[in-house]
Order: sequence, then C-alpha cells, then structure tokens
Amino acid sequence: MTLHLYFARKFLVMFLGLLVVFFALQLLLDMVEQLHEFGADDVPFFQIFRLTLLIAPVGLYQILPLIMILSTISLFLSLARSSELVVVRASGRSAMASLMAPLLVAFLIGMLTVTTLNPIVAVTSKRYEEISETLRSGGQSTLSISREGLWLRQGDAFGQTVIHAARANSDASVLYGVTFVSYAPGGNPERRIEAESATLLDRSWLLRNAKTWPLKVDVNAEENAQIHDELEWRSTLTRERIRDGFGTPTTISIWDLPNFIQQLDQAGFSSLRHRVWLQMEIAKPVFLMSMVLIAAVFTMRHIRFGRTGLAVLASVLLGFTMYYVRNFAQILGENGQIPISLAAWAPPVASVMLALGLLLHMEDG
Repeated sequence: MTLHLYFARKFLVMFLGLLVVFFALQLLLDMVEQLHEFGADDVPFFQIFRLTLLIAPVGLYQILPLIMILSTISLFLSLARSSELVVVRASGRSAMASLMAPLLVAFLIGMLTVTTLNPIVAVTSKRYEEISETLRSGGQSTLSISREGLWLRQGDAFGQTVIHAARANSDASVLYGVTFVSYAPGGNPERRIEAESATLLDRSWLLRNAKTWPLKVDVNAEENAQIHDELEWRSTLTRERIRDGFGTPTTISIWDLPNFIQQLDQAGFSSLRHRVWLQMEIAKPVFLMSMVLIAAVFTMRHIRFGRTGLAVLASVLLGFTMYYVRNFAQILGENGQIPISLAAWAPPVASVMLALGLLLHMEDG
C-alpha cells in the first residue's frame, strides 16, 4: 500500500508540474494570437489579457492526453534512473501491479476533469465568445433555444429585430411559426410580423403567408394590418453565423448538455454533434488511462538498456496516433457515418487493449 501511495504521489506531482508549464505556454501562445487578432483594433491590453485568460483553459483541456503521456514518461524514467523500478521489479511485483497507482490517479484526474474542469471550460469559452463577438461586431446577433422554441436577434444601422420560431429545419435556414418584432434605432417597437414560414436568403428573409402590424403610437395596429403572400425582410444573419450561434459543445457544461440536447431535438435541430461530444466526455477517463498504459509500454524498463529517446518518441507518436484516431472517429460520429457509442468508446477501449497487449507481450514474451 505504501508503495502504491508513493507512485501515486510522484505521478500526481509530475502531472501538476507539467500542467503548470503547459498552462504558461498556452497563455503565451494565446496572448500572441489575441494581440494579432485585436491589437490593430485599439483594444486595451487589459481586455486582451482577459480574453487570453478566458480562452487558455480550452487549449489546456484539449492537450490533457499529451500531458498525461508526458507525466507517465517522466515518472518511469525517473524511477529507472534512480533504480527504484529495478528494486520494485526484483521484489516480485509485476508491471501491472506497478501501474495500478498511476492508472487510478489518471482515472480520478479524468473524473475530476469531466465533472469539474469541463463546466469551468464551458463558462470561460462561452464568455470568451461573447466578448470577442462584441469586439468584432458589437454583439448585434444572438441565438438561444428554449422550451418555447428558437429565438434570434439581428441588428444593423436600421435597428434591431427579434425573431421567434416554434421550430426550424436542421440548420435554421427555414423557420416555421415565426414572429418578427422590429425596433427602431432608438429602441421603440416599429412593426410586428407573423408568418407561416421564413426562409433565409442572401441578406434577407423570405416570409410566406405573412401578416404585419405597425406598432406606432396613436396608430390602430389591426386596422392598418396588411397580409402578404410573400414578404422580404432584411437580414444580417447567415447560415454560418446561426450555426455558430448554437455554440460548440465545449461551451456547454456536461451537466447542462442533456437538457440542451433535448431542447435541440424539440426545436427540430440535429443534436448529433452534441450527443457525440457528451459520450466522448464520459469516456475521457478511460482514454486518459489508455495514455498512461501507452507511455508505460515503452518506458517501464531500465535506462541502461539504451534507446531511451527512441522509446519516448515511440510512446508519444503512438499516443498522438490514438488521439487522432479518436478525433477521426468523432468526425465520423458527428456526420452520422458510425454509431455514437462506437465513435465515443471504440478509440479509448481500443487504446487500452492495444497497450495491454503490448505490455503483456513485453513482460511475458
């Protein structure tokens, strides 16, 4: 038990040390990127630094598998240099017994990452998108989904328009049961439009079976209402901006994701991308454990055997390979080409099985 605690503490210290180093590097890289993007717009440095702090956890969250591999490599190379690994193996402990503590720590880190770090990353990345969108375009277009349907807001020099739809097609380019309420630049309501459907065209909405009411003071709205078979209404929205308005799955906490998926389904949108992300997050602890196993396969040996650099390179390359296989499976799952469970769970399970196979082969021949 004491030996397991020693390995666990040593592995955790190395993981936290590498985490701090990579966080500092991530801050530096993000700072350069934010200066390049907003530096020419006379954005204050404090605001740029704030954006950097908000976006840095996202990058760190993505490279956790790499940090896990490097932590495992550092652990076993350290044990090999001090001959502690030789003593452990000479005492009769197998490789799997020596790996139990690092694997348990990796699993706990994975659970903490999914349950705690994921919501933090979701909040910071969402806040980053809001602030950056405000700096780029004044934050004049927003999108939200609720139990009542889809809500959109667009704006230009002529004022703001709030759009509500009961449902929509998969990319929100066609809205059904739609209501438009336009506001003047001063904020006063100007017009209300209800239509059977609204189709997004190039810089305009095409409304079918529409009825309009003026919303001006001292004007009888119903007496001055007009009915149109087709009506065009200006738009500053595009399909890309609407799709981005849903937010990437990383901007939604894993605790809120099931409810958000349900709302997407009720509004008529495809929730496949978010379903795949949810399952991949649940499978993340297993994937982090596989990174520990992959790194251990090549580094659980005495340093006098030589070719240490080659072993480290092989473990990193194999880890990257499995990471990209995981990303490729995610893309296939989001496109509906393979089942969600297969996209999310096949890469981590395959990584664990591959690493175990290699480890047992090297142990027993």
